[in-house]
Amino acid sequence: MVQLMDQDDWKLSQSGRRKQDYGPKVNFKKKKLKAGGFIGLPSFSQEIVQRMKAHSMLEDFFPVEQCNLDYLPERGSAIDPHFDDWWLWGERLVSLNMLSKTVLSMSCDSEESLQLFATHSQGSGASNHSASPQASQNHKSNNLTPTSACENLDSWDIDHSSPARLIPYKEVTVDILLPRRSLIVLYGDARYKWKHAIYRKHIEHRRICVTFRELSAEFTLGGKQEKLGKELLEIALTFQGKPV
Repeated sequence: MVQLMDQDDWKLSQSGRRKQDYGPKVNFKKKKLKAGGFIGLPSFSQEIVQRMKAHSMLEDFFPVEQCNLDYLPERGSAIDPHFDDWWLWGERLVSLNMLSKTVLSMSCDSEESLQLFATHSQGSGASNHSASPQASQNHKSNNLTPTSACENLDSWDIDHSSPARLIPYKEVTVDILLPRRSLIVLYGDARYKWKHAIYRKHIEHRRICVTFRELSAEFTLGGKQEKLGKELLEIALTFQGKPV
């Protein structure tokens, strides 16, 4: 798949990244949208999109845009904490991580506080001082496995004998391991409340991120730009595209 990407030109992007875009021409400032030179998503993505639909969370996911980002440590590649636009793009952001592992860092600017408890693993008696974001991060760093982040929650107990700590959201960073060839879906608070970033220190080798985006409600059934959205989706799903 990456070999097919490399047959097309990569455009220089910000913060040491290179990119390939497959999608409509957008002016986010003026909220203007048209097909432009968009002729579809690339042929090599058709199987990926089809396989996504085997998961209940993505069975009704219809991507209208694909962005390939190329990260390389020699270029200092990174992407700062940000939200993806939500005027045009829908709730789910789907990203495929390729070539090497990395870490997706989530942060929140809310003035509210997060209540954290100490935990311990069942049977171990050892307390994990997860009230400290740094301690929690170190715990995860020592136990990196290519599994669901929630898979082992049943083996941890909240230690109610230890006082909870209130920490402002803005002082917390949640690091999510993205193994090579893993897929992540951001939605809900992870999409609209928490910013996401990739820091330079987490790019150790060449890394390709393929992000698929769906249309927002304004461009889907019943939305005021439903007709345009339907036209763009029909173009996208021809899978005959080249980078625009």
